[in-house]
Amino acid sequence: MKRYLPFVPVIVMALASWLLVHAADEKKTAPLKALLVLGGCCHDYETQQQLLKAGIESRIEAVVDIEYNPSKGTDATFPIYEKDDWAKGYDVVIHDECSASVTDAAYVNRILAAHRDGVPAVNLHCGMHSYRWGNFKEAVKTGDDNAGWYEMIGVQSTGHGPQSPITITYTDPSHPLTKGLEGWTTINEELYNNVQIFDTAKPLATGKQIQMPKVKKGETPDPNAKGTEATAVVAWTNHYGPNKTRIFSTTIGHNNETVADDRYLELVTRGILWTTGRME
Repeated sequence: MKRYLPFVPVIVMALASWLLVHAADEKKTAPLKALLVLGGCCHDYETQQQLLKAGIESRIEAVVDIEYNPSKGTDATFPIYEKDDWAKGYDVVIHDECSASVTDAAYVNRILAAHRDGVPAVNLHCGMHSYRWGNFKEAVKTGDDNAGWYEMIGVQSTGHGPQSPITITYTDPSHPLTKGLEGWTTINEELYNNVQIFDTAKPLATGKQIQMPKVKKGETPDPNAKGTEATAVVAWTNHYGPNKTRIFSTTIGHNNETVADDRYLELVTRGILWTTGRME
C-alpha cells in the first residue's frame, strides 16, 4: 500500500482538474438565464416582451425572465434594480427600457455595478437613450458623472431621425457575431445618431436613411423637396470596466414588425451568445 502513496496527490490533482473542466463544459451547455428589462415611453413593450422572449427561446437554449413596467413615461423604474445583487443568477441582462428622465445616480450606478463586475449586457433601441442627465447632448468625458451609462454601452446617442426605412450593412462580416449575416432594409424605423464612439467599442453594422425635411404641423410638404442621407453605426460590441465585460448593442427595434423580424431576432440572439462567451 505504501508504494502507492506517492501517487495519491497526483491522482487527486488529476481528479480536481477533470471536475473543473467538466463543470466548465456543463456551464457552457446549460440553458442560459437571461433577464429582459423593458417598459417606459414610446414603444409597445407589452407586445415586444413576448416577441423577444419567444424569439430568443426558440433559437437557443435559454430561459428569459421578464421585468416589465407598463408605464408609458420616460421615468419608468424597475423594482429589481433596488437590490445590490439584482443580477445574481443571470448570465446576461437585456436592457430594453426607455427611461430617459431617470436621473438618480445611485440607482443607475447600482445597475452599472453588476456589469462592471462581469455580468454581460445586450442593449436594445431606447436603452441607448436612458439614464441621461446634465449636458448629455454634448460628448461626455470618460469618468464624468453623467458618462457611466454611455461608457457601458460604448456609443453615445442622444436622438434620432424620422420614421423611414434604414438600409443596414454589416461592416465587419468576419466577426463571429455577424459572420454569415446579410444586410437588409428595415420597414420604417428610427436611425439613432452617434455623438461619439468610445475606444472600447467595435462597430459591426451601419445604417443609412434618407431623411426628408421636417414639416411643421399644418404646413404642406414641398413636393420638390429632396431628402438627405444620414449614416450611423447601428450595431456594435463593447468591452466595459476592469473585467472587460462583453456588451452588445443595437439601436434598431422601434416597431413591432421589426422586433418580430427573423433577421432582427437572429442579430439579438447572436449578441446574447457572444456576450456570454458561447460564440467566439
